[in-house]
Amino acid sequence: MTTIIDYGIGNLRSIEKAFEAVGADVVRTDDADTILSADRVVLPGVGAFGACMTEVAARELTPVVREVVSQGTPFLGVCVGMQMLFSEGHERGTYEGLDIMPGTVVHFNDAKNATDAMSTRKVPHMGWNTLDVHRDSPLLDDIAPGDYVYFVHSYHAQAEHEDDVLASASYDHAFPAIVQRDNVFGVQFHPEKSHAVGLQLLKNFAALS
Repeated sequence: MTTIIDYGIGNLRSIEKAFEAVGADVVRTDDADTILSADRVVLPGVGAFGACMTEVAARELTPVVREVVSQGTPFLGVCVGMQMLFSEGHERGTYEGLDIMPGTVVHFNDAKNATDAMSTRKVPHMGWNTLDVHRDSPLLDDIAPGDYVYFVHSYHAQAEHEDDVLASASYDHAFPAIVQRDNVFGVQFHPEKSHAVGLQLLKNFAALS
């Protein structure tokens, strides 16, 4: 069973339908016991980093997420759900993240590797972009370097450890598109909007044990 954490914010039905499309058994819940006993767990998210973290905390799910991760359950953060895996977010203030992966979440214009040309680019970064795969992972089975996925975001992660970045994309500068640390994965793009490539990624995640 793949369990989607329902904390009141996120593209819940669309990602649920995408998992169903690849044959996965899936449930949405905010029940701690159900999440802790899941075979795989998904943390979705749209909107602002701080608002998402506030809602997770309000449902007393922050320690639940950390326990799920510590017990080795495959875990996937999607969009803001990926950003929340990091230590801190800088969107309309500074907010503590789940701190599962060291790093910060910043606006495109504030990234350490942003160029002067970034100021002329439209933000949010929205549309199709290619993946630059850095290393192999079962999450990327049958997904090739250069495959296109769909992004909608104004902020992105800055990982402290390069080894946590499984694949990157570029919009003025490179940013993490997929991250992995042990059993924890995150995708900045929307797999449920990324057609065959996105469905393949969800199928790969649903096969993890």
